[in-house]
Amino acid sequence: MEDKDEFLKKMENLQLPEIDPREHPKMVKMAIMNAERSAAFGVWLIVVPCYFLLCVLMYYGFHIKAGWFGSMFALITGLEKTRGMDFLAPVLFFLLPLVCIIINILGITHISSQKIDPIRNKVREFNITLRIKLWNIVLILISLAILFAFISFVMTESISIKN
Repeated sequence: MEDKDEFLKKMENLQLPEIDPREHPKMVKMAIMNAERSAAFGVWLIVVPCYFLLCVLMYYGFHIKAGWFGSMFALITGLEKTRGMDFLAPVLFFLLPLVCIIINILGITHISSQKIDPIRNKVREFNITLRIKLWNIVLILISLAILFAFISFVMTESISIKN
């Protein structure tokens, strides 16, 4: 019984920690999007443009005109000639990689705002933190390469049409 009484006395004399709920937002840095989910979604957004670029490379670079690469290339060029499907290339090579870049940047970016001085309420600090996640950065770089290739193709195509 003495042990139980001693235990109860010790529990009654414990000091509770002081917690300030205003300090909590300073410690938590939430991501706008989940980095793993944005990487998984980003892979699906760049698979289609990368696959088409692989087919074009096999068709023109290695002159494989038969088989799967030739039929896929013929399908894509046939869709481009179809009325109403001229939006396919900009969506495939511009919009999908751009969305991939945006969601992966949101996945690795953490934004927080906090008060610096408790006396002056209007003085605040704005922090932007980038976490280094390999897959997200690789997807951003691949998407940038696809965008660069598409924009350079459009520019050279428009220059050759004018001449």
